[in-house]
Amino acid sequence: MQFVIVTGLSGSGKSLAVNALEDIGFYCIDNMPPQLIPKFAEISTQSDVKIDRVAIVADIRGGELFFSLADIVSDLKEQGLDVKILFIDASDDVIIKRYKETRRTHPLDDAVHGSIQRAIAVERDILNAVRGYADYYIDTSFLSTSQLKEQINGIFLDNPDDSMLIKVMSFGFKYGSPNEADLLFDVRCLPNPFYVPELKQHTGKDREVSDYVMKFEQSQELLSKLTDLIDFLIPLYRSEGKSQLVIAFGCTGGKHRSVTFAEKMFEHLTDSKLKVRIAHRDISKDRYPTAKILN
Repeated sequence: MQFVIVTGLSGSGKSLAVNALEDIGFYCIDNMPPQLIPKFAEISTQSDVKIDRVAIVADIRGGELFFSLADIVSDLKEQGLDVKILFIDASDDVIIKRYKETRRTHPLDDAVHGSIQRAIAVERDILNAVRGYADYYIDTSFLSTSQLKEQINGIFLDNPDDSMLIKVMSFGFKYGSPNEADLLFDVRCLPNPFYVPELKQHTGKDREVSDYVMKFEQSQELLSKLTDLIDFLIPLYRSEGKSQLVIAFGCTGGKHRSVTFAEKMFEHLTDSKLKVRIAHRDISKDRYPTAKILN
């Protein structure tokens, strides 16, 4: 059974994440107090119940009941249930914008006397511990609905196994660093194809850009050293029980050098028979109509 607990910041996109999970066959329940999760897990695992994928949202709306989530998850794992926690997050500015657009009230509104900034700060402080032991983490700040769904599918659509999911991504520093990155590498030290007129409108997915980036000795040496480092680190992360590893490559705009390196690393990890996904967060910015951001 795939048993997933979805949690995270209010306004971060948990409802859309659950919709995506429901679309791929999960039985979803919103706003369940952690104390009821063991009972539902017991029901779900009974032989006469045909449920093999469960997703439960538990968050700050549960009030003081939410604080027992860690103990509940620990007890379920001791009983042999493979429980995974999916943490959904977004930047403070994005969450504030979403609340202004929807005119909804934050669950902690009364406790902080109507200050949305204070409500987010308090909630983030409460959830820091949960984020620390979460199995999967998705930052929706820069994601469209379809991109969030794609990430959900990449994590949960495959048949469950014990392998660690590795996500390789590219991004542009001028749009902000990704909060979900476990390993972040800055490749702005390399020659920039942006200043080559015939390459400016292409991306690192195009061979002419990739060939340009990799023709320099420093690029080849950097890729070799990073590949050795990541090959060394992956078994260590896996031995510690990590379920998801996010490797991010950043350049100025997220279109040329970072994309090239992400593609090269994705190819290497794929050849190594690892479970790997790739995403280019900012590759279409300033070139095509911007996708609508989650709200």
